Parts: sequence; structure tokens; C-alpha cells
Amino acid sequence: MLLSSFSNTALEAGTDEAGRGCLAGPVTAAAIILPPDFYHPLLNDSKQVSEKNRAILRPILEAAAVDFKVTYLDQILIDEINILNASIQAMQMCLIALQPKPTYIIVDGNRFKPVETIPHCTIIKGDSKYVSIAAASVLAKTYRDEYMEQLHEEFPMYHWNKNKGYPTREHRDAIRKYGSCKYHRQSFRLLPEQLKLEL
Repeated sequence: MLLSSFSNTALEAGTDEAGRGCLAGPVTAAAIILPPDFYHPLLNDSKQVSEKNRAILRPILEAAAVDFKVTYLDQILIDEINILNASIQAMQMCLIALQPKPTYIIVDGNRFKPVETIPHCTIIKGDSKYVSIAAASVLAKTYRDEYMEQLHEEFPMYHWNKNKGYPTREHRDAIRKYGSCKYHRQSFRLLPEQLKLEL
């Protein structure tokens, strides 16, 4: 069962990102402050929640939130500053935009940089431990999936409506066939290195 609070402060914000391991598209972050008594039986780490249930949860979370924000940072910036820095920056941008300002921040993972003077804690697998991080993971995932479905309309050959930019075999086969496009992260290894030389 998810825990409601880490810090026992009323305005604790949870934050998480989606799309860090993708070959294409943005990294998407979300931050959310929920009421201390918020509970929903479907809520869990977004990777453990079906696509159908994530779609059910999103409007419930948005309606219940004291406030929430979602930020996209595109592949151009990811290539410039690297994916870790882009993930952290996207989460920071969400947190700074929250109204009211959170009094404590909990972050999924083990790397973060402070936001102003707000105390924070990084929590490994936090999205499966705390309500607000799980909620942020669901928002980040649903918003990013929606974004990749829009990009799919422009470049249907990569099947982003299904793989969402992740390195599936189908996605890599399409890169082999068609090359990369403007939404691919050029700093990422888009194709595995050849294991043997063709003689």
C-alpha cells in the first residue's frame, strides 16, 4: 500500500518523469501536491498500472490535486545537456510552477538538484512507495504517451503510437530501414553496434 506522506508537511509535492530510456521524443515530468487524505485503489507506480487504468486515474488526480504541473523537454535539449540533466530540469520546472509553493519535495530515483530552498528527498522506487510520486508518474506517462501519439501522425513508420519511442525491435527495425528523424535523440545509440564484421 502506498504511503500518503514522507515529511508530514501539508504541501508535500511528488515528482517523477517518463521517457528517460526512449530513443525519440521528449522527456516529460510531472509534479503534484495532493490532499493528505487522498487515496485511490487503482493508484500505483505507472509501470504497474494498465493503460486503461492510467486513463481513468488522470482526471481523478487532476481534480483532486491542490495543484499539478507537467513539462516537456525536447530531444534537442536532451542532446545538449544529456538525459539525466534534462530529466532533473523538467522536474524542477514543474515544481517551481506549483501554486502554492510546496514545503517539501519527494523525488523518484536517486539524483536531483535542489529547487530554491525547498527541502527534498530522493527515494529509489518512490513511485511504488508514495502516493504523490505514483500520481506524478501516472501524469508524466499519460501526457508523454499522448504526445508520442501526436508525433506518430507525422512519422507513422516508427510506430510511436505503440512503442512510444522506446527501443523496441520494431522501432529499431524502422530506424534501420528509414534512418532517424528530427525527433530522434542523436546523442543516444539508436541502433546496437554491429557485433560482427560482414566479410
